[in-house]
Amino acid sequence: MSIHIPRGTQDILPGDVELWQYIEAKAKEVCRTYHYKEIRTPIFEHTELFQRGVGDTTDIVQKEMYTFTDRGDRSLTLRPEGTAGVARSFVEKKMFGNPNQPVKLYYQGPMFRYERPQSGRMRQFVQFGVEAIGSSDPTIDAEVLALAMSIYEELGLTDVKLVLNSLGDKESRDAHRQALIDHFKPNIHEFCEDCQSRLEKNPLRILDCKKDREHPLMQTAPSILDHLNDESRAYFEKVRNILDQLGIQYEVDPTLVRGLDYYYHTAFEIMADGEGFGAITTLCGGGRYTGLVEDLGGPSAPGIGFAFSIERLIMALKAKGLDKPSVETLDCFIVALGDEAKDKAAELLYQLRKVGVSCDKDYLDRKMKAQFKAADRYQARYTAILGENELKQGLINVKVMESGEQKAVALTEFIQYMQDQR
Repeated sequence: MSIHIPRGTQDILPGDVELWQYIEAKAKEVCRTYHYKEIRTPIFEHTELFQRGVGDTTDIVQKEMYTFTDRGDRSLTLRPEGTAGVARSFVEKKMFGNPNQPVKLYYQGPMFRYERPQSGRMRQFVQFGVEAIGSSDPTIDAEVLALAMSIYEELGLTDVKLVLNSLGDKESRDAHRQALIDHFKPNIHEFCEDCQSRLEKNPLRILDCKKDREHPLMQTAPSILDHLNDESRAYFEKVRNILDQLGIQYEVDPTLVRGLDYYYHTAFEIMADGEGFGAITTLCGGGRYTGLVEDLGGPSAPGIGFAFSIERLIMALKAKGLDKPSVETLDCFIVALGDEAKDKAAELLYQLRKVGVSCDKDYLDRKMKAQFKAADRYQARYTAILGENELKQGLINVKVMESGEQKAVALTEFIQYMQDQR
């Protein structure tokens, strides 16, 4: 019986996984410089968390969640996004009581959504995300935006643009919501079933519809920017002023909406901007949220965050030829000839690894020439040759693979010698 990988998932093999590690390391290093700490939350949570935190009217909750009932008759869901789990942990672990506020966190890990697999969109995908919870200061918005852009800059991906919008506070959103209902209602029968059901529940989601994006009413829909009250307008201006001060370029797009119900004020996306990206458009998305922590039983604690798919980022890096991080070479490959030499090589490998030297040897009983070929494939910097004659003399011949220079080293000094070459 042949068992295949489930649709919408992938194996990440050696040769490819190094790029993933490179991206993750760069993103973590940027987070370290911004003083964000890692958090790890469960892969599955109680379904209610996502119904309350993400929103009943979203496509994620209505169509895309992997939900199951466990043996205790509890409804559980594989996490479709990271913010709700982080907010749940913020409340449950009482992080709002920490003296250092806001709480600045980052996460990475697999997310799950049941949707039609296509390029850059998997059923199991990996997100890297950031959350800053506990401050309503617009300067933290600018900080999070700067952090996101810094990750792309560190990876060399410069052909991207930051797109901004404001969704306003509750008063502004309510005014815009009514304006959208009044705008779409007379002709809502011309829209898809999803949009018809969204009209009263969450008309803002109509603007995000892929099926009806070309409908004339989409082009003339009321702008949220025309319905911002003075407080919301001042907030948005403050965020923009700080970005200007930091020299971070951006565009304002009044049609930009986010697919989750908890967003207020700043909403943003980082988008591909240049030739060669193909169908890739949105690389990263996020925004400010208010009410999420309270809905989960916590105190008033607004936050802002973003997340990006590593799969989609890799597609963008490949489109620009930036998918080749420095190759990790092997420090030493031991070529062992004869049973005693093989046993001694196993001992030497253990001792080398104890002092941080990366090393390996042949395990297929191949001849010397084949072992040297293996050392080449592993891109070993040094090859150490150990045979019966070397054992008798208490020596091991160390060859510099780049120059071909070879030197006899006493076995008693070999570990220290190799450690000194690192």
